[in-house]
Order: sequence, then C-alpha cells, then structure tokens
Amino acid sequence: MTREPRNDAPPEPNVSASDGRGGLPGDGVRTDSVAVSSLPRSALADQHQQAPRANEALAGPTSVQPQSGSAPAERPTRPSRGTGVRPRRPSLGGGIPAQGRELGAQGRQTVRRLLEAGLAEFDERGFQAVRVDDVVRRAKTSHGTFYLYFANKDDLFRTLLRDALRDMESITDEFPVVTSNEGGRAALRRWIQSFTDTYAAHATVIRILSQAEIVGEQVYGDGLRLLFRLSEAIAQGMTVASSAASAGSAGPGEQAKDPVQHAELTALACLMMLERINYLLSVDVRLPREEMVDRLSAIIYAAFHTP
Repeated sequence: MTREPRNDAPPEPNVSASDGRGGLPGDGVRTDSVAVSSLPRSALADQHQQAPRANEALAGPTSVQPQSGSAPAERPTRPSRGTGVRPRRPSLGGGIPAQGRELGAQGRQTVRRLLEAGLAEFDERGFQAVRVDDVVRRAKTSHGTFYLYFANKDDLFRTLLRDALRDMESITDEFPVVTSNEGGRAALRRWIQSFTDTYAAHATVIRILSQAEIVGEQVYGDGLRLLFRLSEAIAQGMTVASSAASAGSAGPGEQAKDPVQHAELTALACLMMLERINYLLSVDVRLPREEMVDRLSAIIYAAFHTP
C-alpha cells in the first residue's frame, strides 16, 4: 500500500470506531488443498510464526464482480462453523451511534441504504470530496436519520471496512498448502480466484484504505497488519509441504535445507504483484481477468517451486 497526497477538506467530527474481526478456516480435505490455518503447529515448525487463527465464521466472496456503488452486504454467505447459521454482515449493525442496541428489520434496511449510498458516493467522487449531504441525498433520507446510525462519513467508511477486513481475513485463513504437483497448482489457482473476487467486491473500500493520509494512521495500520499476515500465510502455504519433504529426505546428521530462501520476502513480492493487478482490474483497465488469474497463479507457483 502506498501513501498518496492529501487534499484537505472541511473536517468532520473525528470519532474512532472499533472494527469487527473474524475469519473462516478452509475446508481442506486433500493434502494439496488444506488451509494453512488448519494445520497443527508442529507442521509449521520450520516457519518463524504461525498466522493467527480467526475466531468467527463470516460471509464468503462470490465469483461475480459487483458494479460500482452496488450493495456491500447482500453477497451469499457460508454457514458459521458448527451451527449451520448464516451470519449477518457486520456492517448491517451500523456505526458508532447504533452500537449497543439491536436494530430491527427496518433499521437494518436503513443502514443498508445509507451504506449503499455512501459506497456509491465514495466510488464516484473519492473519499475526500464526499459529504454527509451527498450520502443522505442519494439515500433519500434525512440528516437526522443518518446520525441515528453513523457519527460521520468516517464512521460510515469504517463500517464498510469491517466487511472488507473480515472477507480478506477469511481468504487469508483459507490459503492452501501448495504441493509440487497439479493438485497444488489447482489449489493455488482457486485461492487466487477467490482473492480476485473478494478484492472486486470491496475494491472502492480497499483503494481508499491504501491512502494513509486520507483514512488516518489507525485504519491504515489495520490494512498493513492484514497485508503482512496474508504475506505470512502465503509463505507458509507455499513452503510447508516442501519443508516436510526436505526434512524427510535429509540423511543422518544432515540438516534439512530451507526449500526457499527468504520465503517471506518472496511472498510479500508476490502479494504486492497480486494486489496491484487487482487494483488495475478494479479501475476498469481492460485486462483479461481469467487469463490474469492464470498468469498470476503460474508466476506465484514458479516463485516457490522452480527446481
């Protein structure tokens, strides 16, 4: 993520919001598709640190890219683990003023309408240019109604961000163990497709998140922490199978060799390439999406599995 220059706009109240966190472990059954987060710590002994597990199940991405300004909340969800219940999107709880009270169906519908309006305005005008006036006008509601659910436009943005962070944490936990065979290649491609779909669903929010001078250090820091956690998951998933194979093939008294030197840096470089390609796709640069997923899969696989 890079910092971009800030064009100062009339300030609105600066109220911090807490963001929901969660994640969904992968379904992995086969060795080539099991999620890294589902492995025991002993399987990752050669790595510096295991990526932290998330505590809650959440909604998963779809394979359809939404149009600009589309609803942030109505994508199909996966059942929460062990309950079979599909969890509600965290953004539907509203912002700071709505915390601590249970919203009814009408309240959630109002929150949804305000979120959709805010997302559309952010997409069309950019975060700095949008005012609460713009949001309530598009949502066809009043300022009084807006402030029942959100403290200001920053609070509305952070509410949208909760959905994006949960979905990105979900696919972080789902990164597979990529073995050196066709099954491993297929598992990696499926994950990259999932990343691309999730990025597309939250593209406007992610683009704003990448601008530290706009969103503030705390929110920007949340994005950076997720970035490095995702990089760590990639490094583990791409090397754990090779590490196990190397350990098993080492002779008596021999020390197993690290299959990939500087795996964390390689993973970070691959992730930044993946993010930038998806950024270009999100701003309507005419790239063949499926072919780009194929190319990204091949490049990332080769980065860790080149003989």
